[in-house]
Amino acid sequence: MSDPGAPAADRADGPSVVLAIADGVATITLNRPAALNALTIPMKERLLAALAEVHADARVRAVVLTGAGRAFCAGQDLKERLAPDPPPLDDELRLRYNPIVRAIRDLPQPVVAAVNGVAAGAGASLAFACDLRIAADTASFVLAFGRIGLVPDSGATWTLPRLVGAARASEMALLGDPVSAADALQMGLVSRVVPADALAAEAAAIAGRIAGLAPGATTATKRLLGGAFDHDLDVALAAEAAAQAAAGAHPDHAEGLAAFVEKRAPRFRGG
Repeated sequence: MSDPGAPAADRADGPSVVLAIADGVATITLNRPAALNALTIPMKERLLAALAEVHADARVRAVVLTGAGRAFCAGQDLKERLAPDPPPLDDELRLRYNPIVRAIRDLPQPVVAAVNGVAAGAGASLAFACDLRIAADTASFVLAFGRIGLVPDSGATWTLPRLVGAARASEMALLGDPVSAADALQMGLVSRVVPADALAAEAAAIAGRIAGLAPGATTATKRLLGGAFDHDLDVALAAEAAAQAAAGAHPDHAEGLAAFVEKRAPRFRGG
């Protein structure tokens, strides 16, 4: 939940979380750049509200989560934890962090993390919870919990081993060394690395491609992949068959076939 090096200064000239929706893509920007987008209670509440708004908006078919400035998210704002009578850590997780992670995982739309800089502590956990991660060549990931006597949280002990395997996850969680964008690509933590000045365009292009697909099929694919490590092959085969039956009966499938035959772009409607 924390990065011991995160500054605590807050942003006074704008909302700490910005939601913008255009062309079927919702972009959620963590917006405390002076504090490396370190998370405060109001910021977490705004992020959860933005995720709820996206979940309810049928226009949105893909989501980009990113940070303003030179960081993705430095994790918990430790100045807030040092204030008098901070909430117990387990309450903070159950009331705020865990619902955010659950909301990202439960969104019907795939979420692309555009990691523009350091992703530390719970900031790294947010990136791990997304469906895709692309990184600027200046980005890094660090689980610095051990430096302040804490354990990884916000789902990191569940998501990270599934992304990089037990050995890599243990090294990141126990040693707390930063992982560069290049190393993250090599270990499969991110799917691509691009120059920092190209990250926003690359994330928008990926999200735009997802937004152009049949939304029902995309949602079903996200759910099937999300459960891949939680059941055996027979359960997966049955789940695929059920999802394929629903997709095949949807008008978007007929539209996709017609577009293929007519050699044109499909016009998926969802719903």
